[in-house]
Amino acid sequence: MSSTPIDNAAIEARVKALLPAERQLYAERRPKARAMAERKGKGLFDNVPMHWMLDWPMPFPMVIEQASGVHLTDIDGNAVVDLCLGDTGAMFGHGPEPILEVLRNTGHRGLTTMLPSADAEIVGELLAARFGLPHWQIGATASDANRFAIRVARAVTGRRKILVFDGCYHGAVDDTLVDLVNGRTFSRASLLGQVVDLGETTIAIPFNDEEALRGALASGEVACVLAEPVMTNCGMILPAPGFHDTLRRLTREHGTLLLIDETHTISTGLGGYTMLHGLEPDLMVMGKPIGGGVPVSVWGMSAEVAEGLDRARRARDSHGHSGIGTTLSGSALQLACLRASLEKVMTSGTYATMAARTDIIEAGLIKAIGAQGLPWHVTRVGARLEVVFSSEPVRNAGEAREAASSVIEEGLHLSLLNRGFLLTPFHNMILVSPALAEAQAQALVTAYGEILARFCQAGEAA
Repeated sequence: MSSTPIDNAAIEARVKALLPAERQLYAERRPKARAMAERKGKGLFDNVPMHWMLDWPMPFPMVIEQASGVHLTDIDGNAVVDLCLGDTGAMFGHGPEPILEVLRNTGHRGLTTMLPSADAEIVGELLAARFGLPHWQIGATASDANRFAIRVARAVTGRRKILVFDGCYHGAVDDTLVDLVNGRTFSRASLLGQVVDLGETTIAIPFNDEEALRGALASGEVACVLAEPVMTNCGMILPAPGFHDTLRRLTREHGTLLLIDETHTISTGLGGYTMLHGLEPDLMVMGKPIGGGVPVSVWGMSAEVAEGLDRARRARDSHGHSGIGTTLSGSALQLACLRASLEKVMTSGTYATMAARTDIIEAGLIKAIGAQGLPWHVTRVGARLEVVFSSEPVRNAGEAREAASSVIEEGLHLSLLNRGFLLTPFHNMILVSPALAEAQAQALVTAYGEILARFCQAGEAA
């Protein structure tokens, strides 16, 4: 290791020199996937079911043949350990046995009827007991659940605007796809087909900025604050001490509802960040892993919000579509998977295993970073980890963007993938499943350390 501290610019230069070989190695091992990516003709657009599957830092996408537990095998026979887990959708592992049992045995009872199944009452009781809020509804995705909860907040408060934090992640909800630029809120520049100025009804402020929060709520126009307890989409940004207490106090003072989105922070532990840290939201959303990998989401509300929703429904002049709910939401299949997940998958034992494996990885990453004298640190929320390319924790999206490096991210991602470990492509976030063995956690740490040493030694050799 060099005695001179290494800055990120130097690391980027070294990674750029190594990337061509990593890309070539990846491609050489995947001739079938490469041929599939290069095939032209009618069919899937760009040969992928979702166009942003091309945004991974790979020369072309892996094509998965099988996923089980934390094991992925692609069509070229390459086996990798999955630490992305469908960006949280498979947080408890691919195909937990209780979910597979439901899939094997539920079809004969009917999959979707647009009527409640026998599991409905039990699922409602399980959700209330696990997450605190007394009333729940079912959606297909967290994006849907957030849309529905926002609509309820507006109906209950009679207000138009919502407040989000710059750099937020709330799925594909139009209202939240905004950026904060020079103190003003604009529709995100990368959006396709955007025709409405989202800044007219959405206010974005920096995370952890109590003064900006106080000023934004003072107008009395904000129906709800939609917040992740820990920001996870522009790097991992932890709340400053006391921030959530201030957020709850100010929203109550100004008659604004608090909507907590736990879609990623459900990794914190049993009951999510909300239960473990005593948050008191008026509305709450969870998706992705809540049904063990089956498309389903849930959104809950306090008794007061439920009463307000009931009043708003009864006050309507017509009884047409409320804009809340979709035909496939609340299906028998979703309810059966939710019940199995809450009773048998999302248990205290499951989270204890995840925490133990994450402890190994966290300690190993800190040691590997320190061994190379890198000005980085590790941020964690439960079973979710991220290496942030700064010496100090970042407080908001602006600081997170300054610390980020797409070059280093690509280098880490591809280098680890070529050594058998798949990380989340966005910021190289690591998510730990209960299916991850202790030996696999240790092997990841070893590979990470070797890669960091290689990044640093490359520059010295040059």
